[in-house]
Amino acid sequence: MNVNDVSFERERPDVYGDAHPKALLRVIQEDGDFLVKLANQHIVSGDQFDQDTMKQLFRLAAKIESNPKRFSSPLQNKILISAFYEPSTRTRLSFESAWHRLGGDIMSITDRSTTGIAKGECLADVAEMFNNYGDCVVLRDNNESSLFEMMDALRIPIINAGNGADEHPTQALSDMYAIFKWRPELVDPANNSKIRIGVIGVPNKMRTVRSFLKCLSVFPHAVDELVIIHDEASTADLFGAGQREELEARGIKITTSTELESILPTLDVVYINAISWEGDTFNTYGSAFHLTAKSPLKENAIILHPLARGEELATDLDHTAHNWYFSQARGAVFLRMALLTCMVERAERVIDVV
Repeated sequence: MNVNDVSFERERPDVYGDAHPKALLRVIQEDGDFLVKLANQHIVSGDQFDQDTMKQLFRLAAKIESNPKRFSSPLQNKILISAFYEPSTRTRLSFESAWHRLGGDIMSITDRSTTGIAKGECLADVAEMFNNYGDCVVLRDNNESSLFEMMDALRIPIINAGNGADEHPTQALSDMYAIFKWRPELVDPANNSKIRIGVIGVPNKMRTVRSFLKCLSVFPHAVDELVIIHDEASTADLFGAGQREELEARGIKITTSTELESILPTLDVVYINAISWEGDTFNTYGSAFHLTAKSPLKENAIILHPLARGEELATDLDHTAHNWYFSQARGAVFLRMALLTCMVERAERVIDVV
């Protein structure tokens, strides 16, 4: 790098442009009753959300994203406990950014070794203390059961920000928000618009994929076909017990393939992930699959990725129209702003705000 490289004028992906949320605002009529019902609810799984609630969350997120300065104070005098016992960049910072943007205060824990847990304190006792210190908890832990151990003792709401290989529901909501910003007409079944979605990953091993498919299945009218693209080594463990059957029962047509190149030209949305947290570490799946600017993508196809990425997603895609993963990450802040506001009984402060 030389001095000429140090500039704020360098070309970068347009995170507004086609990803702007105003078109989505126009296709969803506001109904605050569904938002009020989220007050004091724990957010654990993608299974919790019906179509009406998700649409209202997307509408509120779009309203906030369209004019964020109008929503700077709903969480004044509210405190978030941000407890991330597993490494995180986007999820932790987006939750904390969301809470700060809404005017709230934060207590952040990023290392369990600095807490009483390191001395053998049980999670139920930690939860009892959280009841006294904050108004909402966001928890990420590589142990799937930690969330449920805390829930039993909590009297304030908690959000699952990733529990082992189980689920990551707010990531899935953010994924769906990105898709509906891209194609707002997909919200309404009367439009008869459908897309073909390819998921490069292992639904049984990846919490982001698991939660995304649950949320996707709430809108079966929008899905022409779901293609799970995987390597041969994952074939036996592709789906968990009853996982595929549940998705199909909700109206999702599923096919599987181990051939990425032949499938790509037929896909409208490509959702790719490679990392799965398992225990105290992570595994990678589908290392043979790579997306680059030379991949045979449909001209108007978009790529989603929960990030962080590895070699599976080349940086030469960043400055193409296929890149919606940056918009996806940006939109997660506003989706979480919408959800957090409703969870701590402040929905009335944002409903009907123009």
